[in-house]
Amino acid sequence: METTLETDDRQAQARQVAEKTAFSVLIALSFTHLLNDTIQSLIPAIYPMVKDSLSLSFSQVGLITLTFQLSASILQPLVGLYTDKRPQPYSLAIGMGFTLLGLLCLAMAHSFAIVLVSVALVGVGSAVFHPEASRLAYMASGGRHGMAQSLFQVGGNTGSSLGPLLAAAIIVPFGQSSVAWFSLIALLAIFVMLRISKWYLGNTHRIKPKKQAQFAAVQLSKGKVAFALFILLLLIFSKYFYMASLTSYYTFYLMGKFNVSVQHAQIYLFVFLFAIAAGTFIGGPIGDRIGRKYVIWISILGVAPFALLMPHATLFWTVILSVFIGVILSSAFSAILVYAQELVPGKVGMIAGLFFGFAFGMAGVGSALLGELADRTSIYYVYEVCAYLPLIGLLTGFLPNIEGSRKK
Repeated sequence: METTLETDDRQAQARQVAEKTAFSVLIALSFTHLLNDTIQSLIPAIYPMVKDSLSLSFSQVGLITLTFQLSASILQPLVGLYTDKRPQPYSLAIGMGFTLLGLLCLAMAHSFAIVLVSVALVGVGSAVFHPEASRLAYMASGGRHGMAQSLFQVGGNTGSSLGPLLAAAIIVPFGQSSVAWFSLIALLAIFVMLRISKWYLGNTHRIKPKKQAQFAAVQLSKGKVAFALFILLLLIFSKYFYMASLTSYYTFYLMGKFNVSVQHAQIYLFVFLFAIAAGTFIGGPIGDRIGRKYVIWISILGVAPFALLMPHATLFWTVILSVFIGVILSSAFSAILVYAQELVPGKVGMIAGLFFGFAFGMAGVGSALLGELADRTSIYYVYEVCAYLPLIGLLTGFLPNIEGSRKK
């Protein structure tokens, strides 16, 4: 008969294997997020090219972003709500199939209407990917939800930062048709996603809500939970409306104000987006330690002084300020998402879909409205107005301290 010690050793070894498997899943998820968002980041990266080739206004450029973001945002909560009840292990690969189709259409698009159809297909792929991948990160977290979401997010933000560099190196010199080469990235993502799906299929039990996870529902009334979610959505509005001014119009701002070339503007955009990727991992682990509310305070309100200074800075200081803004602001989303998932236990996919969808929607609406404002005034005025948006971070003070509730 085996001894108790041998049994304990075997159980410990099994736990180690399980933890290693979960961590490998998180790395794979982060990598697919990198591939997914690299493809998506090509859309704003080619704006200067299509604006000239198709003779588009700033308003039409904003409509391209709006179409992409709305096709992604409207479907995401519905995907999350459906898969909370009926998990779909192979949905990630199916979603990337839509992205692949949109990418090929974008490479051949020679009219404004086809560009809109192309980015809408990419948006549908994003709508399927984000809530399901976020659920997988939650499943594989081993209880360290903030760390898992940050690792997942850092892959996406790294991918977003690569778009401008790839556009400067490949699309600008070789033309719009070279976008088709990036279909190879989509095919690689599908291959990795199919492998992740096998782990998902055998571990759906991990997502079931546990009794000890019900602290938020026990301590807070439905009204207080709804109010807290409303505040979180306002903070998402602040973050992504401001981010829209930087991701969609930063290159135009730099070219207009400082007379830099398209390729140099793309490099400066990469610096900003890479700062976002570098800062993404901070919010989740720190939120696991000190509480997510404090991270939300710092990440949104802390951007305000840098945002207010940017419209009045030289090119050198504009780039430096953009780095500070990217690092600080990027820590917000993981903290906000995990905070919301803890407010509503057992609805991981629905909450992920709601917040990813709302973030995408705000980025799209913001881009369209800011494009219209730029046409009516100037791109410089847009940056002066948007500089005040991070002050909405003051609303964080109304959020309940659910970490304190959990420890009681």
